[in-house]
Amino acid sequence: MTAVIHAKVTKVSVDRLRVGETIRDTDLKGFGARCQNGAPSYFLQKKVQGRVRWFTIGPHGSPWTPETARKEANRLLYSLSSGVDPHRQRQLTRDKVTTREAADQFLAVYGPKLKPRTRRDYAHLFRLYILPVFGSRKISELTKSDIASFHAKLAHIPAAANYALAVTSKLCSWCEDIGHRPDHSNPCRGVKKFRSLKQERFLSLDELRRLGQVLDRVEADESAGLFAILALRLLVLTGARLSEILTLRWAHVDLTRSLVFLPDSKTGKKPLRLSAPAIALLEVAPRVDGNPYVIVGHIGMSHLVNIHKPWSHIRAMAGLDGVRIHDLRHTFASIAAASGASLPMIGKLLGHTQPQTTARYAHLAEDPIHQLNNRIGNVIADALTGAGEQRLAKV
Repeated sequence: MTAVIHAKVTKVSVDRLRVGETIRDTDLKGFGARCQNGAPSYFLQKKVQGRVRWFTIGPHGSPWTPETARKEANRLLYSLSSGVDPHRQRQLTRDKVTTREAADQFLAVYGPKLKPRTRRDYAHLFRLYILPVFGSRKISELTKSDIASFHAKLAHIPAAANYALAVTSKLCSWCEDIGHRPDHSNPCRGVKKFRSLKQERFLSLDELRRLGQVLDRVEADESAGLFAILALRLLVLTGARLSEILTLRWAHVDLTRSLVFLPDSKTGKKPLRLSAPAIALLEVAPRVDGNPYVIVGHIGMSHLVNIHKPWSHIRAMAGLDGVRIHDLRHTFASIAAASGASLPMIGKLLGHTQPQTTARYAHLAEDPIHQLNNRIGNVIADALTGAGEQRLAKV
């Protein structure tokens, strides 16, 4: 049974809606929000020519907030009072919009809400893969069959294919919200992604030793930039992402609390914990007057933007062919797992927001458990033979 709440529609009131509940606005008659399948959605209910009609405005969240949904409800009411059928108007509008036009609108309107790198990636995927196939097609005409065929033809580049599918899905969902496609019509829904074979490389302790020796050597003979070397050392010691280290500002570093406070990262605002060796490294790191960055760039008051060239030189000297900079982050996690850290602890250190992201290290976290299990088994076996007391103290 549907529960109806009469109150002003606000973000707080909509966030509190549970499945089966509807809130009807006390300020604007007919306007409200309802929660049918777990996600609240705004609506306008209006009697037109003796018949009650429902107009779905859109789901709660960007771009639909109580304020924007209320404005849309007022616009719909004005159209109805002028004798215009909003449903028919939306149908005519979406019948004219091409995928290229929709993508341009999406990047212009929704793009500023994305991180700069994500926006560049979206634009790249549109330009390289999506628009050459669908650009001249009406966005409202794209079908699941079209999307499945498009995705299948990119099987030779599965990672790019999956990313292009995700971006197309995001575009279509956004088009539903603004009326370029009918509600709940996303043609990407149900198209199965290619299995992702993640490239994960963990450096052994011997490889880390070789890397350290080479870093010392290139620092001494100045064959690599001082700040590039500093960045690589920090990457190994913190498990941070490359972008987090390259854009790190001294204002974010709190050596007394052994923390770095990152105001923005791939997963948003987060703390980065510093070990004693990382603190020692930062304490002697050079600072450039007027430059706010830890990893100083070559131009003006900027930060270094690319260390792949020195990394290629250093990894070749260390015999680490094929090792990527991101593998230093994997190495940090693998050593944490081998040291007995639980998956939640590893996730905290790396700044993961989703448990499944850390789950890739599950097989590594099992090793300390096996070692403990063997020690316990040995103690029990020795106890059964009368020799367990000596080992018991070692567990």
